[in-house]
Amino acid sequence: MRSAIGTRLGAMMFLQFFVWGAWYVTIGNFMVAEGMADLTHWPYTVNPIAAIIAPFFLGLVADRFFATEKVLGVLHLLGGVVMFLVPGAAGSPQLFIALLLLYNLCYMPTLALANSLAFHNIENQERQFPIIRVFGTIGWIAAGLFIGFVLGEFSGDELPDRTPLPLHTAAVASLLLGLYSFTLPHTPPPAAGEKVSLGSIVGMDALRRLGSRSFTVFVACSFLICIPLAAYYNFAPIFAANAVYDQGVSNTIVDLLPNPSSLMSLGQMSETAFMLLMPLLFLRFGVKWMLAIGMAAWVLRYVLFALGAPDAVFWMVAGGILLHGVCFDFFFVTGQIYVDQKSTPAVRGQAQGFLVLVTYGLGMFIGAQVAGALFNSFLGDAPALTPALWQGFWLIPAGFALLVLLLFVLSFREDAKG
Repeated sequence: MRSAIGTRLGAMMFLQFFVWGAWYVTIGNFMVAEGMADLTHWPYTVNPIAAIIAPFFLGLVADRFFATEKVLGVLHLLGGVVMFLVPGAAGSPQLFIALLLLYNLCYMPTLALANSLAFHNIENQERQFPIIRVFGTIGWIAAGLFIGFVLGEFSGDELPDRTPLPLHTAAVASLLLGLYSFTLPHTPPPAAGEKVSLGSIVGMDALRRLGSRSFTVFVACSFLICIPLAAYYNFAPIFAANAVYDQGVSNTIVDLLPNPSSLMSLGQMSETAFMLLMPLLFLRFGVKWMLAIGMAAWVLRYVLFALGAPDAVFWMVAGGILLHGVCFDFFFVTGQIYVDQKSTPAVRGQAQGFLVLVTYGLGMFIGAQVAGALFNSFLGDAPALTPALWQGFWLIPAGFALLVLLLFVLSFREDAKG
């Protein structure tokens, strides 16, 4: 891979995930500050709705008629404009959520587009893509640190997460990425001239061709585990704000990471480390136990949150966040590798798209609604959860994740025939 192309693609990935990290981690705390504490699950509902719709847009339009870099640029420019409008709609919850839905409809297709553009312009996907993709994780980390150390200088006595500043940051970064996209290598539409069907768009054709017992168990458990997973993305930043910063916890790490979004970036730091270790660990444990360890890490994370909540035990809160490397890499990345191994070239893209639809789409959608209903049942008429209520809240997704883990371990029987 020519170094110049690699650098340009790495910069694309950095901005792609900087944009997402700037708003996704902070939106819940902003909504709480704006009096929408009972609606914080909705951003994490419209996001998977957009993930469900994205394959149809990509399959019917983007992949067939337009160059990838141009679609990427237009979507990020439109998304940046919409995101600028989001904070101003905080006084009208329905409009606020509607604008977030519109923004996510612009953003979510760009995840697949960015990957497609990168794969098209490199020579060795297995060796070169992880190096490019890791810049995305670095971008997410940079967003959290930028909010903590830069925006914190402009937010006065308020945590920057609870101000519109992160949303404005995401909007500016989206506009910059939109303009930058037009400078990326020309990448023609990958499916130009091909016949298209509903089954190929949503991945059902691939599922029929890969539908062995083990693959079916994998898909079912991937869907089920995403239901309790949604609680983390939605409520962990709010929990961190309540359990650490509102409680006045003070230690070296808290002093170095002065707001919830920067504390949450510890998860992406561990993700980077485990990503580098994955090839060795994959050889040691294999698919089944890599996936099982990932699921078990989600159980342990929620147990740590629950045990640490009543007395604001910082190492338990931080430990749960640091487990993100195991939680994400061992489950999501291993799952992508497993699907790739099971696939043939003819259905590889469909199979990966189907996995995204099942997990980030359907699983996270249902999970966000379930987590929101659970949170509101604990919240009642109070402005925020007490430490004791946070403990009860986190024990429920821990129990659900444990049941899915047991189901997977007892049912998944991978062998040479699949």
